[in-house]
Amino acid sequence: QPVESGGGLVQAGGSLRLSCTNDIPTFDYNTMAWFRQSPGKERELVAFINASGGATEYAESVKGRVTISRDNAKKTVALQINNLKPDDTGVYYCNSYRVNSGRATGSWGQGTQVTVSS
Repeated sequence: QPVESGGGLVQAGGSLRLSCTNDIPTFDYNTMAWFRQSPGKERELVAFINASGGATEYAESVKGRVTISRDNAKKTVALQINNLKPDDTGVYYCNSYRVNSGRATGSWGQGTQVTVSS
């Protein structure tokens, strides 16, 4: 299962870099995504990146503030979040992602908690 890290408590306007290691044989061929689950809300897609790293997509709520990247040699995917807002608070997860269905395809890890104070 994925192992996420890098979360923490930050003030609004700050930055965090989240990292995920997903040591699965098909990592190189999978689109990978970051999701978040905010308090009282369902888990939502934040960003995804295709297998080669050449194409990315972002949720409207984070566009311009977030960058997703991957290192296939290390089987890691990262999420850089700048200008953090209180609405970014939540548990962040990474997973394999199928664009056509809009669904995660692998098992879920523990996630990493991001808390943004105003």
